[in-house]
Amino acid sequence: MLKSTIRLTSAVVHPPHGYTPAAAAAVAATAITSAARAFHTSPQPAKQQHQKVYSTADVPSATGVPHLLTDNDLSPKQLSDIIQSACLFKHQAKVLGQSSGAPLAGKTMALMFSKRSTRTRVATETAVAYLGGHAMFLGSQDIQLGVNESLLDTSKVVSSMVDGIMARVGAHSEIETLAKYSTVPIINALSDLYHPTQILADLMTLHELYTPQGQDPHTTAPTSTLKNLRLAWVGDGNNILHSLMLQLPKVGMHITMATPKGYEPNAEILKQAQKNAEAHGTDLEVYHDPKDALRNADIIVTDTWISMGQEEEKKQRLTSFAGYQLTTDLIEKSGAHADWKFLHCLPRKQEEVTDDVFYSPRSHVFQEAENRKWTILACINQLLVKKGF
Repeated sequence: MLKSTIRLTSAVVHPPHGYTPAAAAAVAATAITSAARAFHTSPQPAKQQHQKVYSTADVPSATGVPHLLTDNDLSPKQLSDIIQSACLFKHQAKVLGQSSGAPLAGKTMALMFSKRSTRTRVATETAVAYLGGHAMFLGSQDIQLGVNESLLDTSKVVSSMVDGIMARVGAHSEIETLAKYSTVPIINALSDLYHPTQILADLMTLHELYTPQGQDPHTTAPTSTLKNLRLAWVGDGNNILHSLMLQLPKVGMHITMATPKGYEPNAEILKQAQKNAEAHGTDLEVYHDPKDALRNADIIVTDTWISMGQEEEKKQRLTSFAGYQLTTDLIEKSGAHADWKFLHCLPRKQEEVTDDVFYSPRSHVFQEAENRKWTILACINQLLVKKGF
C-alpha cells in the first residue's frame, strides 16, 4: 500500500474549447499515475550499511581497582605487612579490648559465595562488623551468580551498590571476570586454583608459634621468625598447595610435597613457584612418597582429598591416596624434626589424618582457624580503608 500522499494542485484549470468531462477525467488519471511513478523512481535515502553490532567485548573493564585474586598479588613486603597487621588487630581486640574506630561505618561488603563455607563466612562477617561495616551474605540460592545472569552483569550490578566483595567461586576464571568489571575491591575467598586468605592465616599462625618468648608477633617481622623453616605437604595437589608454594618462599620458608601420581599441582603454578623459590634462595621439592616429603620437616600440612564437586571421584581417590594418611608413627619414622607442628585448614576427615595427630598438642588447627578472621580483617582494612596494599 502506498502510504505517502501525492498532492495535486488545487488551482482551477480552464480546459480549452471543446474539452469534455470524460477527457478531463482521463487527463487527471494520467497525471496521478505519472506522479506515483515519479515518486517511486525518485532517489530514496540510502540504507545505513555495516551498522555496529554490540557485544560483551564492547563493555569496558574497570581499571585502577585493587584486588586480591592470587598469591602473586602480594610482594614479600606486602605479605609481611599483612601478617603483622593481622597480629596487631588480634592484639588490640583480644588483649587490649580496643575498638577499631569503625572505619567502615556506613559501608557494605558483599559475600558472594557459590560454595558452602564455615570459617570464611564467619571470619569475614565478624571482621566487617569489627570494622563497623555491614556484611551482606549472597549465597548460590540468593543471587543469580553465573546461572540466569552472567558474571559480567552480576559484577556491574553488585559492585555499583556495595563497597567491597568477598567472592568464593568455582573456576578461577569466574573471579577474574568479576574483578574485570567490578568497581570495588574483590578478595578471593577460594577458587579452584588459589586460596590466598587461608595461607595468610597459616603463616600468621606459624609466625605466632615461632615468635621468641618475650617478643610480640605484631612488632616482629615474619621473615625473622619463619626463615629456613621446612613445611611438608602430604596430600592432593590442590589450591591450598598452590598458594603455599607461591607464598612460602617470600618469607624464606622451604617446602617439600608428596602427592600421588596423577594428583600433582598445576604445572604452570608449579613453574611460577619454582621461580619464586629461586628468587628467594629456598627449596621446593616434589615427591610421590610421603616419607620423602616428611624428612626434616618442621611443619606438616594436609587438606581434604575430596573437595566440593569431587564427590563422584571419592572411591578412586581413596584408592589413589592409600598410604597418605598422616599418623604419628608415619611422621616420626619418616624423620621429621622432634618438635614438628601440624596444620589443617578444615574441615578434616579421618582418612587424611588420625586423631592422635589432629587433637594432639602438636596440632594448631583451631588457632589457625581463628586466624582466618584476623588475616581477612587485615586484607579488608587494607583494600577498603587504606585503598590498596
